[in-house]
Amino acid sequence: MEGQHHHHHHLQQYQYHHQQQQQQQPTSSVGADADRFPQWSIQETKEFLMIRAELDRSFMETKRNKLLWDVISTRMREKGYNRSAEQCKSKWKNLFTRYKGCETMEEEAMRQQFPFYNEMQLIFSARMQSMLLSEGEGGATGSKRKAAVQLSSDEEEDITEEKELEKSSVKKKKQGKTSGNNSNSIKEILEDFMRQQMEIEMQWREAFEARETERRLKEMEWRQKMEALENERLLMDRRWYEREEQRRIREEARAEKRDALITALLNKLRREDHM
Repeated sequence: MEGQHHHHHHLQQYQYHHQQQQQQQPTSSVGADADRFPQWSIQETKEFLMIRAELDRSFMETKRNKLLWDVISTRMREKGYNRSAEQCKSKWKNLFTRYKGCETMEEEAMRQQFPFYNEMQLIFSARMQSMLLSEGEGGATGSKRKAAVQLSSDEEEDITEEKELEKSSVKKKKQGKTSGNNSNSIKEILEDFMRQQMEIEMQWREAFEARETERRLKEMEWRQKMEALENERLLMDRRWYEREEQRRIREEARAEKRDALITALLNKLRREDHM
């Protein structure tokens, strides 16, 4: 019970301190990245997130992930983007910071300010699903594992200072709490977990529907292009047929004139022979 209460306050303190960090740090960190490295394009960032999503489970299973960032750097080069492992790691930290900063925003404003929210949300949704599948009998054990499962070692580096602050605060608040309060804390944690799960499923469904709509639009556009090409081909075939028909008519006319001329000549020669 005491461990559950500790985790509940851990989540509250983490959200508060991390929001404070978002108000102070993102601008300077983004500016520093822009000075050190070439600008990441939207397409390059999406390719990067696709690769990072494929390897997310490996990141969650190991604390020493330098080799994983080397793999991502190599995969990026294969796609034509020259990014070092350190640049990829720095980009992920920047995206993670911006993603966490979107938690208190309205959905429309959030998507305008952070265009990669859907891609990041899909990564963390898949991570949550993996966590649920690997959980045992839930309850206290599952709740205590929640924060650890959701953050990789790189992401944990960004909140090390917040954790140090939380330790002293949680120790004070743990004193004097009754078992009834601990039971309420567990209930709140479970309710919060279920609410987050519903939000994740809703975000995933919206992202899926958006991709499906985009796919249908692209398919419609492709069909229209194919129809236009087919119409153009039919028009060219018709013009070619008309030109061939006109050429054939001219050839027949010339042949008739030639035959008439030869016939007239032969008749003239015959008449001269009779005379």
